[in-house]
Amino acid sequence: MTTKMEYHNPVLLHPTVDGLNIKPDGVYVDVTFGGGGHSKEILKRLGPNGRLFAFDQDEDALANALPDERFTLINENFRFIKRFLRFHGVKSVDGILADLGVSSHQFDVPERGFSTRFDAELDMRMSQRNDLNAYRVVNEYEEQDLRRVFFDYGELKNAPVLARTIVEARKDYPIKTTEELKEVLKKFLPEKVRNKVLAQIYQAIRIEVNQEMDVLKEFIEQSLEILKPGGRFSVISYHSLEDRLVKRFIKNGMFEGEPERDFYGNFSVPFKTIGKLIVPDNEEIKINNRARSAKLRVAEKL
Repeated sequence: MTTKMEYHNPVLLHPTVDGLNIKPDGVYVDVTFGGGGHSKEILKRLGPNGRLFAFDQDEDALANALPDERFTLINENFRFIKRFLRFHGVKSVDGILADLGVSSHQFDVPERGFSTRFDAELDMRMSQRNDLNAYRVVNEYEEQDLRRVFFDYGELKNAPVLARTIVEARKDYPIKTTEELKEVLKKFLPEKVRNKVLAQIYQAIRIEVNQEMDVLKEFIEQSLEILKPGGRFSVISYHSLEDRLVKRFIKNGMFEGEPERDFYGNFSVPFKTIGKLIVPDNEEIKINNRARSAKLRVAEKL
C-alpha cells in the first residue's frame, strides 16, 4: 500500500480555483494533482452531480487520492488529457486547472535528484516509468545537444562551454550524481551566483528529461479542443519559458508567429483573458518559498 506523502500548501489556491468560475454540476480537470490541494478546493465548490478528474504521472501522488465518488485520479502524463478523458466517457469540460513545474514534494525527496540541496543520483524523472533520466542526458548526449538543452531551457549564455566541460569530464568516468556534476562545473559556479546558475542548469536538464515544453504545448492545444465555450483555463507557471507559451496561446491561439487577419484586419482568437496576471503576495511567499516565481493566468474559451 502506498503511504500518504507530505506535500506543501498549494500555490495561489483560491485565485486559481476562483478563476475556474465553478458551476456546481460542471466537469473539471486538475492536471497536476500532487498533494490534492487544488482538487479538494474544487470538490468543495461542486454539487453532488459535479465531476472532477485529476492527472498525475508521479506514482507518489496516488497515495493522496481523495475518497469522493465525484473524483477520479488518472496516473498519466497530462499530455494525454484528451485520450484519457475520452476513455472515461468525457468529451468536453467546463474548466481545466494546471499548476506547472515540479511539486514541492518532488524537490524535497533527495533521491529524486531535483533539488540542488541534496546529493543524489542523476534522475529528475517526474514519472519513474520514463526511460530518459538526467544521467543519460549528462552522460550520453552529444555536445551540440547538451549545448541546446542549456541554452534553450536554462537560458545560459555560456551553454557551449558548459557542454564542452561535461563532455571532456565524462571521458574519464561517468558523472553519476548531482554532487559530481557540481564538481565538474564548479569553475562556472562562483559563490555570488552559485545557486542561481545551478538552478538554471538543473532546470534545463529537468525540462529535457521530462520533455516539459512539448508536453505543455500538446496539453494547451488539447485543452482548447475539450473546453466548452465559456469554459475556463487556469494556469500557474514558474519560469518564463512556460509563461511565454501560455501567454502567447491565450492571446492568439499560436505558440509562434501571428494568426491570419480577415479582410477587416481582425483575427479570431480562441480565448479571452480574464482579469490581470496574478502573482502571490509576500505573506504566501513567506509560508511557501516555491510560490515566489509563480504567475497565474486565467482565460475563457470564446
